[in-house]
Amino acid sequence: MHRIWIFLGALAGLSGVTMAAAGAWIWQALGPAASGLVQTATQMQMSHALALLFCGLSAERTGRGHWAAASFALGILVFCGGLYLRAFEFPRLLGISPQGIIPIGGALLMLGWTLLAISALRPRWPRRK
Repeated sequence: MHRIWIFLGALAGLSGVTMAAAGAWIWQALGPAASGLVQTATQMQMSHALALLFCGLSAERTGRGHWAAASFALGILVFCGGLYLRAFEFPRLLGISPQGIIPIGGALLMLGWTLLAISALRPRWPRRK
């Protein structure tokens, strides 16, 4: 399972760099508000991609951090994806506006940090083989 988190973290990092590079050239034409949304999304995506990678490495060593990793992965998708949708003024998809899902994604990212902290404080139990 830890390989999935490492893979998703690397994928989030790759797509974050891609969006940041595109933002430097293309998204500037959208205006300052949209450009700011893209910048925020890429910063959050990159920092949480690193957190996801860390969770994958930690899960490989200790077996902990899977819930935090899942929360980070979903949070990146919902929070950053919502910001990208809002920046590019996509129409409402399936009746849900990006503004409605962005706070849910932010809460998932915060939950990921909370779960990571809890997993670090859990007592070390013998691992099953």
